[in-house]
Amino acid sequence: MKISKYINYLLIVIGCIVAIYAQAGEEQDVVILIFGIIILMFGLFRISSTIPSKKDSVEEDINNE
Repeated sequence: MKISKYINYLLIVIGCIVAIYAQAGEEQDVVILIFGIIILMFGLFRISSTIPSKKDSVEEDINNE
């Protein structure tokens, strides 16, 4: 489980670095920029899927009372 968490953060960092690298030159390389954004979004998606919903916890509190 911890390895998966580190992989998610690593994907986000790699995506950011690739996206920044694509914009660093005089001419933007659109393909590399899109690839970096895709990696970044995939990492964010994986992290957000592990965060529990606030709505679910509120419903559990109501049901427990």
